[in-house]
Amino acid sequence: MFRRVLLAVAVLVVVAIAAFFILAPGFVERSLNPLRMPEDGWPVSAEARARHDTLVIGDWHADPLLWDRDLLARGNRGHTDIPRLLEGNVALQVFTTVTKSPRGQNYDENSAEAADNITPLFIGQLRPIRSWFSLKERALVQAQALRDMSARAPDRLRLIRTRDDLATLLADRTAGQDILGAVLGSEGAHPLEGDLANLDKLFDAGFRLMGLTHFFDNELGGSLHGQGGPGSGLTEFGRRVVAAMMEKGMVIDLAHASPQMVRDVLAIRGTRPILSHTGIHGHCPSPRNLDDELMQAIAAKGGVIGIGFWSDVVCGATPADIAASIMAAVALVGEDHVSLGSDYDGSVDAPFDAAHLVALTQALMDAGMEDRQIAKVMGGNMMRYLGDTLPADRE
Repeated sequence: MFRRVLLAVAVLVVVAIAAFFILAPGFVERSLNPLRMPEDGWPVSAEARARHDTLVIGDWHADPLLWDRDLLARGNRGHTDIPRLLEGNVALQVFTTVTKSPRGQNYDENSAEAADNITPLFIGQLRPIRSWFSLKERALVQAQALRDMSARAPDRLRLIRTRDDLATLLADRTAGQDILGAVLGSEGAHPLEGDLANLDKLFDAGFRLMGLTHFFDNELGGSLHGQGGPGSGLTEFGRRVVAAMMEKGMVIDLAHASPQMVRDVLAIRGTRPILSHTGIHGHCPSPRNLDDELMQAIAAKGGVIGIGFWSDVVCGATPADIAASIMAAVALVGEDHVSLGSDYDGSVDAPFDAAHLVALTQALMDAGMEDRQIAKVMGGNMMRYLGDTLPADRE
């Protein structure tokens, strides 16, 4: 009898553990990435759908690789996957790898020494053990997942490494091929682990975009949300990383960078950084949004600003609110320097998923934006920038 009780207890423990690993990651993702879309979707006119279908659409920032889903399958949680992106007529998506997030993360101040949220998530998802305690390996594991999906479905997903890859992708889509281009990016440069040689490893793995910081200060310098204060700019190591990224043709992303780091990067000759996902401070005075003059300075060096979709940065939760933020960005920095930076699946809310991106085209039309401007903002500016910045040939 006692042995049977022990056996029953053991079975229950195994079942409970299995249920945790199967159910808990999905529960976390659903709770952190709510979709605030009406059950029947947002109203969209036939004119808007026709206009949307002619666009070349690109988005600078989405984090679905963090959640260990098979993105080739249409999901029932989160904001993105390959079927939904293609249904939304997206031509190019930057897939960013998240590797560290401080416990109690907020927009005001975070310690680099705080307990990390990503470690238990990776363990709970049963990601490869080498990635449990290495930020570099976490980035590489997510990159490998994207490459594997591309290898499994080359007719639907293609990794973009060079400007030639981009040109071929756009030509194939013009010819009628329904395929998504993917650019690998890193949410912060802490996966370098303080070693410049690791930049070569990330580049060889396909990374072509890298933010310098995330929600905490790192070896490169200060975060907008760190503890170094407003004077915390680029370190000497950060300057070396920026120089190496420029040499390789990698995109420098200033999302989450401190104001002084932004100034320091802009002061370096030849830099042309972007800000991948944000709002406009003068329109939505959130601590997540950089001051307007820094936005203008980024645009003045030829960079682009990616407008996010979540309520904290646009001060609203509808397609019209995102459109209003885009209009404010165009008024601030000009129509040639504004693009999309959804932050889909980045522990944020969204008023529509990737499949329903046409709702934004409708909102921009309703806001009075001209067709020419819509084409630039929805992807034209991003394609132009990448066509100028990516390396010319595969190395």
